[in-house]
Amino acid sequence: MNLKIAENIKVIALGGVGEIGKNMYVVEVDSDIFIVDAGLMHPEGEMLGIDVVIPDISYLIENRSRVKAMFLTHGHEENIGGVFYVMQKLSIPVYGTKLTLALVVEKLKEYGMKNQSLLREIDSESKIEFDSAAVTFFRTNHSIPDSVGVAIHTSLGAIVHTGDFKFDQTPASNHVTDISKMATLGDEGVLCLMSDSTNAEKPGYSASESVVGTEISDAMYNADGRVIVAVFASNYSRIQHVINAAIENGRKLAIVGKNMLNVIQMAVKLGYIHVQEELIVSLQELSKLPSREAAILTTGTHGEPLGALNRMARHSHKQLNVTDGDTVMIAATPQPGHELEFSKTIDLLYRAGANVVFGQKQVHVSGHGNQEELKLMLNLMKPKYFMPVNGEYKMQVAHGKLAQQVGISKENILLIEKGDVVQIKENDVRATSKVTSGNILIDGLGVGDVGNIVLRDRRLLSQDGILIVVVTLDKANKQVVSGPEIISRGFVYVRESEELLEKSAELVKSIADKCMKDHLIEWSSLKLNIREALNQYLYEKTKRRPMILPIIMEV
Repeated sequence: MNLKIAENIKVIALGGVGEIGKNMYVVEVDSDIFIVDAGLMHPEGEMLGIDVVIPDISYLIENRSRVKAMFLTHGHEENIGGVFYVMQKLSIPVYGTKLTLALVVEKLKEYGMKNQSLLREIDSESKIEFDSAAVTFFRTNHSIPDSVGVAIHTSLGAIVHTGDFKFDQTPASNHVTDISKMATLGDEGVLCLMSDSTNAEKPGYSASESVVGTEISDAMYNADGRVIVAVFASNYSRIQHVINAAIENGRKLAIVGKNMLNVIQMAVKLGYIHVQEELIVSLQELSKLPSREAAILTTGTHGEPLGALNRMARHSHKQLNVTDGDTVMIAATPQPGHELEFSKTIDLLYRAGANVVFGQKQVHVSGHGNQEELKLMLNLMKPKYFMPVNGEYKMQVAHGKLAQQVGISKENILLIEKGDVVQIKENDVRATSKVTSGNILIDGLGVGDVGNIVLRDRRLLSQDGILIVVVTLDKANKQVVSGPEIISRGFVYVRESEELLEKSAELVKSIADKCMKDHLIEWSSLKLNIREALNQYLYEKTKRRPMILPIIMEV
């Protein structure tokens, strides 16, 4: 490759480090900026009411004229869930494989974006040339087809992002890892490797997909009643295993959930899932069959496996409920931070009378490589500098230790935080500065309109509730005309706290009378006085601090 001499190479993570999901990485070669992935993250517990979280791209917006392209490694929401937001703000080409772009199109439709002219299809043999760099791809094995790694070639060597990967010697379908191309990249010279750290703490090798198909089929064979299987909507290998198991055991399959149905229809159309039309039936048709001949496939609203299953266990699902004698198979593992949700749902399923297949049988394997596979990737790539990404900080640290074991010096291992700007030269690497990074919160149709102040208010409301104080004043005659009326929500049970609320009302009236008498009729001052006095009084009486919202009306 005839590449222009690169004088300034930088790597920045805007997401995907110190967390699971929200993957987004920026590679700068001189004046050109390239993006790898733009994912989402499911909200943490303290993000009350938030649906999903995407990366803050303020830095890219500020440098929009320099951004040349975005490359997508695969179609999981953790990697493509924020593409719509980037495309709203930046007019750049988006490169991805056939399946990845098909899933992006579905995502764009959700947000009313019909323009798909910037989407560019690539495969593992594609090569794209820019003024400062050339970009090539290599096939990886993951729990979704059409996964690739990305190599950005510069005059100093390649900047390689592996995407999510494992080395499965007996993979589902033909999702074979392109080991020879990885080795060639290593021989030609990898300047910096960014590699998947999700399973960096797990020893050995991750189990093969071939094991899962047998386990799912056996579990279905041993079930006397209906079988309900919950999977990640984007785990095409697992969906195919369920379809195959239903055929092998003479069961008809019903699909619950619009999201799951759309995913399967699209995958069948593109040839990534193979199913006979007569196998799939509606829930109404399934209910007429003997329970021994019935199987059901489900997932959650955002593709996570437990959303619908939880409602089925509580008997609050619109279409289907778990009943005594059902076998429920959870063919997924909890994402870090969501273990409690899994545990509670499994408990509810047992209470509903179900036989739960989870954990004790290998009905799911990870799509991410364990320690020995991560070492293999390092040995194939032989990078000069190594940057563990796609994982919590402890996973990055564990991955860094693996890199040391295979001979990479500690000084050349970069444990970065979101927003760190890492400048890479042939014989030097250093974190030079930080750029704006963080979270854009999506709540319903609102993108970014919920910030830290709104979350703080929601947190306060969830802890001690709210007290609304309504007072009507006559400015002319300097007197309280009506109220104070006190409305409590989530603070105290009104019927058992009448005296407390009466005393509170008296306190508010005395403050209002005094302000009127002293000619302090600025509403902001009056509200502040009411809030401070009530806050102190209620804390003395209850040791709680509800949000106090004074409403002053004038006649």
